[in-house]
Amino acid sequence: MGLVKATGFTGATISTVVRRLIDDGLVLETGRAESTGGKRRVLLQLNQSSRFAVGVHLDHAGLTYVLTNLGGSVVARMSRAGVGADDPPVVVARIATEVDALIDGAGIDRSRILGLGLVAPGPLNQTGGMPLTPPAMRHWKSFPLDRELGTAVGLPVVLDNDATAAALGEHWSGDVGGTATFAAIYMGTGIGAGLMINGVTYRGAGGNAGEIGHICLDVAGPDCWCGARGCTEQLAGPGAVVGAALADADLTRSAGLASTGERPRRVADFAAITRAALRGDQRARALLERSARYLAVAARTLANVMDLEQLVLTGPSLAIAGSIYLPVVQEELDRAFFSRATHSVPVRLSRSAATAPAIGAAALVLQSELVPLREGLRLPDNLGDAEPTGQPAAH
Repeated sequence: MGLVKATGFTGATISTVVRRLIDDGLVLETGRAESTGGKRRVLLQLNQSSRFAVGVHLDHAGLTYVLTNLGGSVVARMSRAGVGADDPPVVVARIATEVDALIDGAGIDRSRILGLGLVAPGPLNQTGGMPLTPPAMRHWKSFPLDRELGTAVGLPVVLDNDATAAALGEHWSGDVGGTATFAAIYMGTGIGAGLMINGVTYRGAGGNAGEIGHICLDVAGPDCWCGARGCTEQLAGPGAVVGAALADADLTRSAGLASTGERPRRVADFAAITRAALRGDQRARALLERSARYLAVAARTLANVMDLEQLVLTGPSLAIAGSIYLPVVQEELDRAFFSRATHSVPVRLSRSAATAPAIGAAALVLQSELVPLREGLRLPDNLGDAEPTGQPAAH
């Protein structure tokens, strides 16, 4: 009766679907509920170890891998060096080898792997390429990533943006509770945001919703690789922080920064600046707080447009410096969020900020394979008696 009320399908349809799920090992019968006067209801439980998914976060600064079970819990993870300037076929071969090592190391039967989710910075087009990419990844522009990777790993491949995946990972893990509308503000080597509305990922017309890294904060600001000027990423991103620190010879020396501004090195330098700030170096803290103020304005803009209930700070750079950024972003929202008289927007730091995109990538596979269509809650035609309106049936 509980499933009938939740889905609007007839009891016969529910019985057919549940039996199929049990036969496939996805669902287990765990007993019967207390009688309320009629037939005792069968209790069902998801068999979380029946299927698994691989999530991969591809970035020029690092590759992160996770293996999750059906419930989205991480059962294995590993991090490896980034793609750097390597050609795409070389990187794909490397990913295939490392995915094999992840699965074999966890001792999971490969037949129980549903697929691989891969997420990366920049928008991905319908053919699996990256039509607009950061400068260090321009050679990926027309590469058919999904097809080549699927062939190499022997698994279905789902692609998405890393910030969108981070938001999905937060939702799938349950860390945002029952929040209807929230955003995950992502900072790795770049800046973006993923949006969730009523439990559904909002991607926009071309899959590029939430690009707060390319909100203009200064019309006369520095040129951005996207073609605009004064973007959040240029003013607040790790590259901006590292660039400003390298211009200070004393800070460069005391924090142990590299003398090059190459992107793969920026994450390490950003981490070194953060460590210096946490040790009490006021020059380093000032640079990070300046970055945080810019990020806070972009976050407030997003909160105003979407009327958000909650913001989550996530991504590798915020995993390092989140304790400095969080109070600055929260103060900006408390002070200037347009609807603050109606409701506040709490800001929190993700508990899995460093691996959130990879976890979300695995969740993409679980969602694409297991979550039914929401519109009408349609089931396969051969089940016959489904009620496609999505309204509760009278049972």
